[in-house]
Amino acid sequence: MTVSRILTSGMGRLALGFAVLSAMTVMPTHAADDLAATPTGQKPTVVLVHGAFADGSSWNAVVQRLQQDGYQVIAPPNTLRGIPQDSTYLNSLLKTIKGPIVLVGHSYAGEVISQAAAGVDNVKALVYINAIMPDKGESFASLSGKFPAAPLTKALRQVPFRNGDGTTGTDVYIQPAKLHATFAQDLSQQQASVMASTQRPIAHSAFTDKVTEAAWRDKPVYVLVGKQDRAINPSLERYEAKRAHARKTVEINSSHVSLISHPQAVTDLILNAANDTGHQ
Repeated sequence: MTVSRILTSGMGRLALGFAVLSAMTVMPTHAADDLAATPTGQKPTVVLVHGAFADGSSWNAVVQRLQQDGYQVIAPPNTLRGIPQDSTYLNSLLKTIKGPIVLVGHSYAGEVISQAAAGVDNVKALVYINAIMPDKGESFASLSGKFPAAPLTKALRQVPFRNGDGTTGTDVYIQPAKLHATFAQDLSQQQASVMASTQRPIAHSAFTDKVTEAAWRDKPVYVLVGKQDRAINPSLERYEAKRAHARKTVEINSSHVSLISHPQAVTDLILNAANDTGHQ
């Protein structure tokens, strides 16, 4: 190849490169945004919120199943400091998520998601797993008081704590020796012993905090009832589902920790909610 042909060929490639760069430079900002926009029909993000005496790892088996199905999953920490703080924290997280959301709460987190999801339009469904679902002006204590107390109420212990600013409060734990029988009787004793040692306490004030919003009144609701639940009366869980006009209520032979002992049943209900949003 002659020197002139080499130069001509090189200049041609260089000109093509400049043309491509120019096209990228003048591309409107909104066009670039469109490339990153949420595609129609995208699967919703599933947000899993744990309840009292637990942390995000309680969702591990459910997370694994949802991820295998191609879902984006977030299991954020629930600070367990009471409805005002916990729901505000979760609400701030929800507002950072683009696209549809299926929001799932276990136990005490049922209260938290009910308040946190209010006004968040992209939360398309609420899923309650062995959960508390108060209405506006209700608390855990006032709602659960409608039914006979669950065995767990006799297995709790209170421990005082002090904050860095000098204020004090009371944490509530499950007595380790009673956790298996009252909270997780369908797990092995070894699993229950580990849960007892790693449990996260909930502030005593959370039991009397009244919710100010009830998102379940205007969002689709899905409920799982643990028929062997000894932490929340199963009759209360059924009452809540009926009051919320749940689209689907599933009852299984489970303790309070169905997300650990029956992760497939829990996952199936979440998938029902996700599919009903119209996003496959």
